[in-house]
Amino acid sequence: MHLSATLAVVSALVASCAGHSQLATPPSRGNTKWWGTCAAGAGCKGPCDSPKADAPFNSNYVPKKYIQRGQQLDVGWNRLNHPGGFVRLAMVPFNQSDSWSAFNDNVLKYTCYETNCGPSDPNHKLFGYLNGPGNDPCSTKVTVPSNIPDNTAVTLQWIWYGGGIYYGEPDASFGEYYGCSDLIVNGGAFSDVKPVATFAGGDATYPNSDVCKYWGSNKVGDCSFGDRVPNAIAGDLLSQSLEPCTRGPQLKGQPAGFGSAPDRAS
Repeated sequence: MHLSATLAVVSALVASCAGHSQLATPPSRGNTKWWGTCAAGAGCKGPCDSPKADAPFNSNYVPKKYIQRGQQLDVGWNRLNHPGGFVRLAMVPFNQSDSWSAFNDNVLKYTCYETNCGPSDPNHKLFGYLNGPGNDPCSTKVTVPSNIPDNTAVTLQWIWYGGGIYYGEPDASFGEYYGCSDLIVNGGAFSDVKPVATFAGGDATYPNSDVCKYWGSNKVGDCSFGDRVPNAIAGDLLSQSLEPCTRGPQLKGQPAGFGSAPDRAS
């Protein structure tokens, strides 16, 4: 690749790092402090992109989105030039949406970050096979639990973790990113049975498989940086985050708690 083309690709990746990734569908709560993104490395510690008290859902002027028990709910996010990792989806009552333990106890699904999306140029190999830039929309579906009573306000939590190529570095992983969307459940067949978390593998690199490509850790919480926050310096973009979380090779595997052990990507 010519030097000018290489610099253009790296510049695109660096520019995208200001946003990294966030829930797009259903719309997330957003925030003003971090321009809508909630990155653990930047000091946004979840479990949502903003606390319950600041959720637009509280306003009578914000239209409410209704969903039904058993519905296959579309969930979407943009790839934003970043490859790999997992997405975890969980749902709790809105009044419990400031609680990490509530979300951890009500996980619905894990899937690959690059589900139904991938790099714009599959032949671009500057950062490794199928690790190039691209901002296609990624998506999955999740089943709305059947054990939620009518007219219950709920919060869907989205987490991206295990992503790689931080600032164009092939061995560097991102921290965790969080987003939440507030909804109302009404209608559909009711059941007292609590759903069991599922995993749907297969991404741009390993399609039609039971694994995902990722960097660092396959477990939520390992790249949350605890209670640490960055010491941001004006004009120094890299100082605004504690990332990268880890350094190491690209891996393939399943989320923690599901079957196979991590393996180096081949």
